[in-house]
Amino acid sequence: MANDFLSMITGSFSRPAAGNPTVAMVEAAYRHHDLDARYINCDVPPDALGDAVRGARAMGWAGFNCSIPHKVEVVAYLDQLAPSAELIGAANCVVHRDGELVGENTDGQGFLASLRTLIDPPGQELVLFGAGGAARAIAVEAALAGAASITVVNRNPERGAQLVKLLRERTPVSAEFVPWDRPFRLPEATAIVVNATSIGLAPDVDGRLELELDSLLPQMVVADVIPNPPQTALLRDAHARGCVTLDGLGMLVNQAVIGIRHWTGVAAEPAVMRRALEDALDL
Repeated sequence: MANDFLSMITGSFSRPAAGNPTVAMVEAAYRHHDLDARYINCDVPPDALGDAVRGARAMGWAGFNCSIPHKVEVVAYLDQLAPSAELIGAANCVVHRDGELVGENTDGQGFLASLRTLIDPPGQELVLFGAGGAARAIAVEAALAGAASITVVNRNPERGAQLVKLLRERTPVSAEFVPWDRPFRLPEATAIVVNATSIGLAPDVDGRLELELDSLLPQMVVADVIPNPPQTALLRDAHARGCVTLDGLGMLVNQAVIGIRHWTGVAAEPAVMRRALEDALDL
């Protein structure tokens, strides 16, 4: 049999991309499962996203991830959306399926799998910072999982209001938008706090949310979606005030497991991926 030198190609489109450790995790899974596949981390500016998607299609990529700031905008360049992505209005995982680019959303599912190691959403009050692609996915999945209420805190009033409108119209959750024009004070009844913004993402590792720190209470679970660095300023501040904290590595691993299954049909081993992430980040 002749050698086959054509590897399956997958990758990621984001900006900034240099701090995204997904490539180390996914390629470790490919090696572990003996897959002839590659994952390419691409720094794609917003005005070149359409070119990047067309290039992936032309080169026969099996699929790709979209991260900040492309999860919502990429929808315009796809052939169709899976039901979860359609409801959320964002796609973080694209699959080249039967000649079409299909948008999936694995962010919310990955986040909930990680969150449930500490707390289950049903009946809980949640405060969510951000209203972009990751925030939309988390909000929708938490609402469908039975969260009692979701408060969306966002600087862009239009985007925040749109997310709350979506939650009210298409999920059973009670939702409220709060403009983020001053340091936010968490309500005492808050059970789950989630940073779904890029604040604190490398290289801006000292970035801090505009938050009244004395409103962080020990009974709260504080989660950050940022994987690099895993211990963001928010999580350090929350830990110092006695909160239980959840870093972004678990979400990243869980959503990548789903993505690899979409692209290859293989159920990737999460422990292998987590170790690769920790090694890549010198943890």
